[in-house]
Amino acid sequence: MRIPLSALIGLFITGVYFFCAIFASWVAPYGMAETVGEVWEPSRLGFLLGTAPEGTVDAQYWLGTDQIGRDLLTRMIYGGQTTILIATAATILSFTTGSVLGFFAAVSGGWVDQAISRFVDLVMSIPSLILALVILSAIDVTVVTLIVLMGLLDSTRVFRLARAVAVDISVMEFVEAARLRGEKIAWIIFREILPNALSPLIAEMGLRFIFMVLFISTLSFLGIGVQPPLADWGGIVKENKDGINFGIGAALYPAVAIATLAISVNLVADWVLNRTTSLKGGRG
Repeated sequence: MRIPLSALIGLFITGVYFFCAIFASWVAPYGMAETVGEVWEPSRLGFLLGTAPEGTVDAQYWLGTDQIGRDLLTRMIYGGQTTILIATAATILSFTTGSVLGFFAAVSGGWVDQAISRFVDLVMSIPSLILALVILSAIDVTVVTLIVLMGLLDSTRVFRLARAVAVDISVMEFVEAARLRGEKIAWIIFREILPNALSPLIAEMGLRFIFMVLFISTLSFLGIGVQPPLADWGGIVKENKDGINFGIGAALYPAVAIATLAISVNLVADWVLNRTTSLKGGRG
């Protein structure tokens, strides 16, 4: 199997991010909340690239320090662990819930389809960010709460896609044959429809994962997402945003991380989509 260069690049970058997220406690040079230096010390990376502030002789920390003297590289690694964990778990919950409900609505049809679809339309009519802000302001914010809330809110988008794909597949001959054999709805969903709906769902999963990364980062930037002492990329931006006024780029590193992760995941999703575009027959 020949993997194109773009997919290899995407796999490599994505793999690096997930490796650092999984093994953050071994990769990070310092503790997540450990103060190691002065406020906003210049980065060694900037010194090597010649972008450090004028008069900088040397720098000890690769990305410098944050607004209270913590190592920024360490904060980025632990922040990536939190961000990627929440985004991954929320994406899995979103696709599990949305796909199953979408397939069930398409196969059932009638009033069941109408009831589920209209409820989903009602939820989608409210902007996800506003709804999340209202809910999170009234409950205790924990990692589990964020995962469940984000996953359920985003499952409405997955439902619309899954239902649209399943409606087209459910009228095909192999699905009708399964109905005539007397197969139950669960069999039709998981053995006939799901294998043939994987292509668009996998492509959409990459997009929804990046949306989850942006969603949790936005919530943290607004102060109602991941709470201290945990670190995440949106929180790092919030903590260091004032440094931009003084030419300190600490708040820009999370933006670069999010952008490169988004590009790499989309490169992998495009490759997977190209390999799974053909429609497979049911296994009967």
